Amino acid sequence: MPSYYRDPDAPSPNVPRRIGIVALIERDGALLVERRVDDPHQWALVGGTVEEDERLLDGLHREVREETGFEIDDASLLGLFSDPTRTVEYPDGTVCRIVSVAFRVVPRGDAEPRTSSESAGMEFVSREELAGRPLWPAHLPIRDALLAAPDEIVVA
Repeated sequence: MPSYYRDPDAPSPNVPRRIGIVALIERDGALLVERRVDDPHQWALVGGTVEEDERLLDGLHREVREETGFEIDDASLLGLFSDPTRTVEYPDGTVCRIVSVAFRVVPRGDAEPRTSSESAGMEFVSREELAGRPLWPAHLPIRDALLAAPDEIVVA
């Protein structure tokens, strides 16, 4: 499932914007990234679409549980990301702009993450390693905000 960020060749949206959540899962100073099943050369942050009938924090807990098996001990807001050039193209042809609400997340316990059907693998990486990973384009501004100002709430 391709995503785009500031890409003039991105397809035009054909449905209204969607709201997503992103979990920056931290453990011992490292952040969890997942290798995408649909493009094994790209990495992504954990997250997904908020369902119509759920609150943001409920969506955060659900996505983290579904994609990693983790329960959440603590979550704090990193920021809101609404650049209209952030788009996602779904396999069914749906193309939408996304608004993402990103949270710093501390998982409960010290279990290893388990992969879901969306993930080919997961790994905790340092901030330096995160900066060099080929990341899913829609997640680039979230990563960049975290690395540039890790203690500030960002609205971008």
